[in-house]
Amino acid sequence: MEGTKEMGLRNVSSHCSISEMDDYDLLRLLDKPRLNIERQRSFDERSLISELSIGLTRGGLDNFESTYSPGGRSGIETPASSARNSFEPHPMVADAWEALRRSLVHFRGQPVGTIAAYDHASEEVLNYNQVFVRDFVPSALAFLMNGEPDIVKNFLLKTLCLQGWEKRIDRFKLGEGAMPASFKVHHDPIRKLDTLVADFGESAIGRVAPVDSGFWWIILLRAYTKSTGDLSLAETPDCQKGMRLILTLCLSEGFDTFPTLLCADGCCMIDRRMGIYGYPIEIQALFFMVLRCSLAMLKPDAEGKEFIERIVKRLHALSYHMRSYFWLDFQRLNDIYRYKTEEYSHTAVNKFNVIPDSIPEWVFEFMPTRGGYFIGNVSPARMDFRWFALGNCIAILSSLATPEQSLAIMDLIESRWEELVGEMPLKISYPAIESHEWRIVTGCDPKNTRWSYHNGGSWPVLLWLLTAACIKTGRPQIARRAIELAESRLLKDNWPEYYDGKLGKYIGKQARKYQTWSIAGYLVAKMMLEDPSHSGMISLEEDKQMKPVLKRSSSWTC
Repeated sequence: MEGTKEMGLRNVSSHCSISEMDDYDLLRLLDKPRLNIERQRSFDERSLISELSIGLTRGGLDNFESTYSPGGRSGIETPASSARNSFEPHPMVADAWEALRRSLVHFRGQPVGTIAAYDHASEEVLNYNQVFVRDFVPSALAFLMNGEPDIVKNFLLKTLCLQGWEKRIDRFKLGEGAMPASFKVHHDPIRKLDTLVADFGESAIGRVAPVDSGFWWIILLRAYTKSTGDLSLAETPDCQKGMRLILTLCLSEGFDTFPTLLCADGCCMIDRRMGIYGYPIEIQALFFMVLRCSLAMLKPDAEGKEFIERIVKRLHALSYHMRSYFWLDFQRLNDIYRYKTEEYSHTAVNKFNVIPDSIPEWVFEFMPTRGGYFIGNVSPARMDFRWFALGNCIAILSSLATPEQSLAIMDLIESRWEELVGEMPLKISYPAIESHEWRIVTGCDPKNTRWSYHNGGSWPVLLWLLTAACIKTGRPQIARRAIELAESRLLKDNWPEYYDGKLGKYIGKQARKYQTWSIAGYLVAKMMLEDPSHSGMISLEEDKQMKPVLKRSSSWTC
């Protein structure tokens, strides 16, 4: 972006450490006055500013990693998320901020997170009264964008303390670096003492530990650093050790021949049995993003240098694997349709021995001639052709997707709007699995019936990820359209957790009301669309040094 040059920002390599960022004037930016746009501007002037801010090239932003994203406002009365192209903030904004603040959780007098849902009308509380690492991310981004970073810093430090706990599930010890899925504050009225109680999966449905909690923690640490310019937190010995422990778990070598992470069902946002075991796209995209975030934040000292070297090698292998084998467009689908099977040696085209007859019929109708996406899973003799929203959005934001692939994903969303968006953004997965297949894949899960919950349900929280992806690819009009759909229902329906039905018409049959990440996701989407520079805290520019996709296996010449 030309604007970054005028502000005195230089292009920051994603391979530099936090300690080296002084060379890129981030600290100097802290002393610069923040941009304060007057609310009284005329409609035409504000529209022009909006278009200048969002007028990106089709290839996306060029200098995301060098963009400093300060949050410059605070308070419920003047939220940062007023609509750029309207005279007054949408009435939902003030309600959303009030609801978000009502969900705050305090520990020894300090805010440390937000509970999952504030639905006191529900008879079953279950674990919705806890602070989930995954769920808190959009809340944290909202507070950062609104100039309130303290709660995010408190959350990062408290969860880091929990990482060091001994974690056992049915007498089996988890890896040292595992982050909790959630925690709650226990108050002892007799001793007048607050303590934190963490859940690493030992209380979860299915007893599955979350793989993504540690990933979201690192992503949020980078977002905090980008938003505040506070380099000191990530450089502390505790944060450096926390990152290394997480990386130790996911960079460990074993019998797997793929650079992707082997995971169980229920290890991420889709936390129930949904047939995503193996190498789910959501985890692989988050893994890629975390490796890049860690590369920018790890100090190149004696301990960090080894991890940096391992990360660089893994990134090259992972990007090649994902872009080559997980990517699906019209041409690629036609190639798979014509695959030969039982091929052997390095010259094999059908490397995973996928049987063409296993391609589901719906894919042929779903795939447009322009557009594409990363499929849900790839493993020996198996391709899960389902669309998963979070994985594809993160692929764009992390630059796992090439600029061409990023635009193709947006083309697919536009051309398949009714299927993927309908009347409420955004389908978590598409299509729903039904009948006999549903019985086998989900184990007859009554919550994941067709077009409900994780099985093709619509989740408002995904609005912020869609908006960030739209901004990066220069398609803000898609985000505006999605936000307008959400604004027509969310407040009236009391901020549900998810919606059911092919078009997302119906409030989820077991959806909690006042779901915190539905509220925060809306606020983050609004604030990013108002000020696209905010997306810099959650988006990574393309790494120019990343090797391009190879036309044939690198083992060909071995």
